[in-house]
Amino acid sequence: MRLPLDGAHWVDHIGRHAFARPDEVAIRFNADSLTWSQLDDRIHRVAAGLAARGVTKGDRVAILMTNRPEFVETAIAATAIGAIGVPLNFRLAPEEVAYVLGHSGSKVLVTDPLLQPLAAAAISSLDEAPLIVVTEGGQPGDGAIGYDELLAAEPCPTAVIDERDVALIMYTSGTTGRPKGAMLTHLNLLMQAITAIRTSRIQGDDVVSLCNVPLFHIAGIGGMPVSLMVGARTVIMPTGLFDAESTLSIVESEKVTSLFLVPAQWQVLCAHPEASRRCASLRTIAWGAAPASVKLLEEMARVFPHTEIVSVFGQTEMSPVTTSLPGADAVRKIGSVGKVIPTIVARVVDDEMNDVKPGEVGEIVYRGPTLMAGYWNDPEATAEAYAGGWFHSGDLVRADEEGFLYVVDRKKDMIISGGENIYCAEVENVLASHPAVAEVAVIGVPHDKWGETPAAVVVLADPAVTLTLDDLAEFSRDRLASYKKPTVLIVVAELPRNASGKVLKHELRAQYAKGALIPR
Repeated sequence: MRLPLDGAHWVDHIGRHAFARPDEVAIRFNADSLTWSQLDDRIHRVAAGLAARGVTKGDRVAILMTNRPEFVETAIAATAIGAIGVPLNFRLAPEEVAYVLGHSGSKVLVTDPLLQPLAAAAISSLDEAPLIVVTEGGQPGDGAIGYDELLAAEPCPTAVIDERDVALIMYTSGTTGRPKGAMLTHLNLLMQAITAIRTSRIQGDDVVSLCNVPLFHIAGIGGMPVSLMVGARTVIMPTGLFDAESTLSIVESEKVTSLFLVPAQWQVLCAHPEASRRCASLRTIAWGAAPASVKLLEEMARVFPHTEIVSVFGQTEMSPVTTSLPGADAVRKIGSVGKVIPTIVARVVDDEMNDVKPGEVGEIVYRGPTLMAGYWNDPEATAEAYAGGWFHSGDLVRADEEGFLYVVDRKKDMIISGGENIYCAEVENVLASHPAVAEVAVIGVPHDKWGETPAAVVVLADPAVTLTLDDLAEFSRDRLASYKKPTVLIVVAELPRNASGKVLKHELRAQYAKGALIPR
């Protein structure tokens, strides 16, 4: 046993479970299991292997992997020696991966056989290439070593870790430009775990969590401290296109009790005819990372009547959850993202940092122990985000008289038409309830009189059905003010999304708004 185990970080959480119940399962992946004692041993071997190759406190260890236990092991092992994990989005192009590697100054890049070619292409353009470590099945040599070489090291003791030390650098999705590296500390992860335990009612010895989102996302690796803190079993699903049948099979066979998905995934799962029956073990289901329409929330309540539906909202910089809507209020306050969680404080303000009244729209700003330590190697972006002493989220919300919050738009996505503010999320929520609409994104396109006008980019529920602009106008007659109604309809096969499920509106604007000028 590697003492002391008196820390409040995930390395010591694992150590305590390894001591108290060494043979119980910590992680399931495909048909394989890792017990708490095995996980603890592997983490400290990988940590020793990294240290033997020159990784020291404060160094960055990049992780470019599909979902697999080695991802979790590497992230935790890095922090066990005081280094910092840098999860990488495997859907990025080589040049984009190279940017993150160079910007973070990563010393080591741990990857898997599937992504080794991407890793090699990315480092080929770097002046100082990191050491590549590849998991089983990869090709060591040519500057790469095998993951088994790290595991061959004798376990090392955990470094002295301050809870305010940076544990992860999470690069934001970059929907509006170059990604920024949010520095998340051990304290951030700890406080977020406490938040999740409270909001998702995680308790009992039979808790089983399913990780079905990419581990490189904050909802993936950032969700692990919850299971590691309470000692819950985590089932990691292999990376692949979301499939309702395989998800249901795992939920049913593993008796999963807690499941988080993004709205686009919930939409697919709800459409499966056996979803309700095969998800009998679920106690809580949660959604977040992207807006959900009222139509979808109503469908989730119908398909999963035996579960508590929890809405969570936030962003990477806040580790990530900032608000939560419990199941008790889900129907009464449908469409709301709930109230601010107790571990942080928030305000809804105007551009001059004055608090707005209930019912008025403003930007939500935050303070609290889940707030990142800043953006890595980017003091200007950090200063801008912290203007006025509060973290500026970029999210426009309104609060009702009871303090329940409703997201109306991203500040950068708001349309100003003839001096009137149009919040895309509000228009999208109305249009999404049209029976012919499967998905919709609203963007602003240039207008020769009003400056901007709303354009609806729609994915049809049935491609054989014809949908016209007049149909949408008639449908929204009593639901939207006339100036909010879209004047342009664009039908597409699918909406562009990033790995988090967020619609990439900058791509839609670049494709459909550039050079466009709509006459009155």
